[in-house]
Amino acid sequence: MRETVGIPIDQLEDRIGRYLSDRGLSTSDSTVVPLTGDASDRRYFRVRFGGDSIVLALHAGPITFRSLPFANVAALLGLVPLPVPAILGHSDHLGIVELQDLGDVTLQAHLGAASPAEHMALYREAVDCIDRLQRRGRELASDSFLPYRTAFDVEKLTWELNYFVSHFLQSYRGIHLSPSERRALDEAWAPIVAELAAEPRVLCHRDYHSRNLMLHAGCLHIIDFQDARLGPETYDLVSLLRDSYVDLGEVEVEELIAYFLALRGRSARDREAFRWHSDLMAVQRNLKALGTFGYQASSRGNPVYIQYMPRTLEYVRANLARYGRFDRLRDLLAGHLDELR
Repeated sequence: MRETVGIPIDQLEDRIGRYLSDRGLSTSDSTVVPLTGDASDRRYFRVRFGGDSIVLALHAGPITFRSLPFANVAALLGLVPLPVPAILGHSDHLGIVELQDLGDVTLQAHLGAASPAEHMALYREAVDCIDRLQRRGRELASDSFLPYRTAFDVEKLTWELNYFVSHFLQSYRGIHLSPSERRALDEAWAPIVAELAAEPRVLCHRDYHSRNLMLHAGCLHIIDFQDARLGPETYDLVSLLRDSYVDLGEVEVEELIAYFLALRGRSARDREAFRWHSDLMAVQRNLKALGTFGYQASSRGNPVYIQYMPRTLEYVRANLARYGRFDRLRDLLAGHLDELR
């Protein structure tokens, strides 16, 4: 087992061994393999027993499973229902959750081997899931589920844009903004935030993209859903179509937007307004993604996400250039970021 950042290797081995022993699973013929994790403090391991395997999610310390957002949202998505990994067991004192092994093939990884027809079929399947989440999410609304207690409101959306300033512009790029520039930025994106926060809210996955969709047993499964919350109907669709990890052509984007509108029972006349709301959402979401990438690179010493910055910056550039309403924001950002000129 390789060294895993943030948790001593001997502690990992001990915790996994004790968990397997407590579950009555043999440790003598098992193989433990570290998996690529997400941007959280959790660490993931595949444990193989002959032809069978499970995935263990290790938290930094002890947990209370019943209050974990992951467990709460998994129960909600099971009622939709949406395909998510089954929870097979857990240990509060060891800080471990045992999950169904969905394999290693993300939508991102599969696209390189998919034909154009397969490619679009998978994306339509992903859009189907968004539609189902929004429809059933409205019917299942209850304060017993965490996502219904939090939303993309003005405070959250503004916080995410400030996160971009702190971790991408300042920490990663080393850009110093004068007090007047900082005030001007706040003024430029205040109306963006206000319009997004005022949109009718639906249930959102919150990080719905090609790395969080796994291809297993012939269909897509959804992972990394613990931060689900209420937000605009465009949020998850934008996450999928303006994905920092893959390129989608404009023809594909337009086709998938049309498909989503058809599923929602919306007419073709709605497309122009819906496209505006989508692009507005994309500007906010992609700037926040750059903040996350900057944080991982500058604060966590994790260079993996640097490769995805150019594509994300291009999304921002294209959307800012598409509408005159964004001229002031584009001028402010392009004064420091050549990629947005």
